[in-house]
Amino acid sequence: MTALPNEPAVRVGLFSIGLDAYWPQFDGLRERLTGYNELIAARLAGPGVKVVNLGLIDTPESAMAAGHRFREADVDLIFLHVATYALSSTVLPVVRRAKVPVIILNLAPGAAIDYAAFNGMQDRGRMTGEWLAWCQACPVPEIANVFGRCRIPFFQVTGMLENDPSVSNEIEAWVHAARAAHGMEHNRLGLMGHYYGGMLDIYSDLTLQCASFGGHIEIVEVDELAALRSEVTDTEITERVAHFRQVFEVQPDCPEPELARAARTSVALDRFVSRHDLGSLAYFYRGTGNPANEDAISSIILGTSLLTARGVPVAGEYEVNNVQAMKILDLLGAGGSFTEYYAIDFNDDVVLMGHDGPGHLAIAEGKTKVRPLGVFHGKVGQGLSVEMSVRNGAVTLLSVVQTGDGRLKLLVAEGESCPGPTLQIGNTNSRYRFPIGARNFIESWNAQGPAHHCAVGVGHVARQLHKFGALTGLDVVQVC
Repeated sequence: MTALPNEPAVRVGLFSIGLDAYWPQFDGLRERLTGYNELIAARLAGPGVKVVNLGLIDTPESAMAAGHRFREADVDLIFLHVATYALSSTVLPVVRRAKVPVIILNLAPGAAIDYAAFNGMQDRGRMTGEWLAWCQACPVPEIANVFGRCRIPFFQVTGMLENDPSVSNEIEAWVHAARAAHGMEHNRLGLMGHYYGGMLDIYSDLTLQCASFGGHIEIVEVDELAALRSEVTDTEITERVAHFRQVFEVQPDCPEPELARAARTSVALDRFVSRHDLGSLAYFYRGTGNPANEDAISSIILGTSLLTARGVPVAGEYEVNNVQAMKILDLLGAGGSFTEYYAIDFNDDVVLMGHDGPGHLAIAEGKTKVRPLGVFHGKVGQGLSVEMSVRNGAVTLLSVVQTGDGRLKLLVAEGESCPGPTLQIGNTNSRYRFPIGARNFIESWNAQGPAHHCAVGVGHVARQLHKFGALTGLDVVQVC
């Protein structure tokens, strides 16, 4: 998973625990446990991740200092490696001071102790030292008890230090989830225009968004985008049209004036997003009675699709909850395209999903087509639109749901994007099959009270989304 451009690195804390009384008693034990710590640090490191490794903490005094160091380093998440038996007093000061989620790594050096070799040792002191190198599981209940009594949430990964795919997958998922939570905490979401009138399901509480995900919401103006369009040069328009022809499959019936109009808006959009340092954008505007604004909004789809493909997801219809879902999936490396289900194919047991407006070019099956539309249904104007299907294979749906009790939750489903006939109407359109069947999926999804839009990404990332929910304090409901 590669880091997005300009994405700040997530800071992951790591410390191992032991007992200082052991080191003079058992020669080489401390060095062996420090080696375990270094293996884990190397595993955590990667693009977009800064590891703050404090090594082996073995006294309450060093634990107190470690807590301050983690807090000074502004870590987003702590991995607590239980290297051997250690007192809980070497753990609590670290975690209390840092005040971030903690993952307990209960990792044995191998699959099992070599009992024959162990019992064949002649020196019982050496035997005890070897035993201590294998007794990672011993202090975990003590740590869990103290965390529970101190109301400190914690999570566990149990397994082997090396050659354990389950452990590798869990650690990777936690790091990816932390990166997504970190990305949302630092995201700047732009809101341009107003809600689509009458869609009561998508009206959202913006303060709740900030409380749940962090970040900043910047209210931006369509008038500014329209003004920026007037500054775009003919040379820039020509270059952007050429770029359109490279990344899209522009259909022969697309009028050149419409391509130029879309190119002008695309260039202006890039400047607009850069000026406000936006990491995502939700928009809707009629522009009726204002030709410049209507011209901007009715030519926006190609430019917003390009933005979405490069890590700045854009949602139409001012869908705040859904652009947050799109951003989360994008931060997890799954993409995140705007969609909704509109029909069921009962013969093939698939759900037909798609939407007008922006599409995520990077997760498309083949090249995205550009088609002219004489009317944007339910919206003002006409112009060019994109037609694509999500890449065939595993997919994950995500909806950010505002509940009746004034909270947010995450609604998740894993399925498959399938080949087959779709409607060629200049919109995104895909066929999805779910392990519980189309009927059960529709009813199970609807039962959770989501808005009618959702985000779709490639791959199965429910594991990461559950961890993202744990890190952000949001409930996660997975229907399949």
